[in-house]
Amino acid sequence: MNIKFAKLAIGYSLLSVYCCLGLNVSNAYALNLDKLKIYFLQGDYKSAIIEGEKIISGTGQSYGADELYYILGLSYLKDENFLRASDIFEIILKEFKESKFKEQAKLGLSDAYFLKGDFDKAQGYLLDLINTNPDTKFKAQVFYRLSQIGFKKGDTQQGREYLERLKREFPLNTEARVYQDIPVLTGTSSDFYYTVQVGSFSNSANAKVLTEKLIQKGYPATIEEVNLDGEEKSYRVRVGRLPTRTEAINLENKLIQEGYPTKIFP
Repeated sequence: MNIKFAKLAIGYSLLSVYCCLGLNVSNAYALNLDKLKIYFLQGDYKSAIIEGEKIISGTGQSYGADELYYILGLSYLKDENFLRASDIFEIILKEFKESKFKEQAKLGLSDAYFLKGDFDKAQGYLLDLINTNPDTKFKAQVFYRLSQIGFKKGDTQQGREYLERLKREFPLNTEARVYQDIPVLTGTSSDFYYTVQVGSFSNSANAKVLTEKLIQKGYPATIEEVNLDGEEKSYRVRVGRLPTRTEAINLENKLIQEGYPTKIFP
């Protein structure tokens, strides 16, 4: 499972959380969050961040402040400032102990650490959430995240186990519908593998030069073409299709010794 797909999947999961919250700009609160919510729902996360921080600077423990922090945390998460997002979600857990957004904050923390690549910490927040409240209304989202973490850590048994639980217990859930037809995740294909990326280029010619150089050295290098936002493309040079993460790490160490920048996928 590649990073692009992981972020897409996180987006689906976050969307389901937003829907559960019912972020309706017509609701009345002691704090006026209407402008913040409008920016957020329009996808203007930078403006939402500016507005949210401005409200924070002028308020204390007002009623509705926990929701303010939560929407602000989501905005930072969507803006890919994962460090600030995790700080904001931590404030909810520490300063608003009776907040109705505690479980959502744990999901947000899990997503922030997942997208930073700290899968153990991401998993810890999910297990804490579900152990604290086994009947949480966010159980489907927890199962989805735990399955994804399993695949990212190379623990395909965990990934498939939680994916099966998600499909079995929540067959109509958004995450279950998104994942049910993907063979790499459902275990119906042998195409799940690890690869080591050694370069990413906007120019295909540069990618070809590096690929040919690696092939001459005996490495099974290939180019993966990825469509980014708009019409922009990225040409990623990757080496190997390995069945275990251990083998990928061994290959990565060899490439590092030869001076290549590396990253293992998934």
